[in-house]
Parts: sequence; structure tokens; C-alpha cells
Amino acid sequence: MNIDWAALGSVFGVSLGVTVALVGLFTLGIVGLSKREAAATSGATSSASAGGPPVAARTGAYVCFALCAAAVAYGIYLIVA
Repeated sequence: MNIDWAALGSVFGVSLGVTVALVGLFTLGIVGLSKREAAATSGATSSASAGGPPVAARTGAYVCFALCAAAVAYGIYLIVA
């Protein structure tokens, strides 16, 4: 039995990098939603209605979650195909 160590190392490196990237994206999404919640509880309704940081934080959080979902869907596609 021969093990292709270069291929194994390559798979390990890519897996580690994608895992760190997905966790980072999900964390940014959670932080974006918590910023929006913190602004809502502090009574910052004037900046929210003007399209200030709470709207940008919510939009950024949704983009991060969408990228996470796309990466997971692509991984499932790679496994099935």
C-alpha cells in the first residue's frame, strides 16, 4: 500500500484553510447581528431609519451567512458529484 503524502498534505491544507474561512465568515455574521441588536436595544432608531450602521451590519451579516451556505452547498455538490 502506497500513500501519496503530497496529496494527503494538500487535502489537509485545503481542508484547514476552508474550515478557518467558514468559521471566520460565520463569526463575522454573528458579530454583525449582535451589533444590530446592540444598536436596537440602545435606542439608536434614528441612525437605523437613516440607513446607518445597523442596516450595514445586518446586510453584512446576511452576506456572510449566504457565503457560508454557498460554501456548504458547494461542498455537498463536490461530495455527491
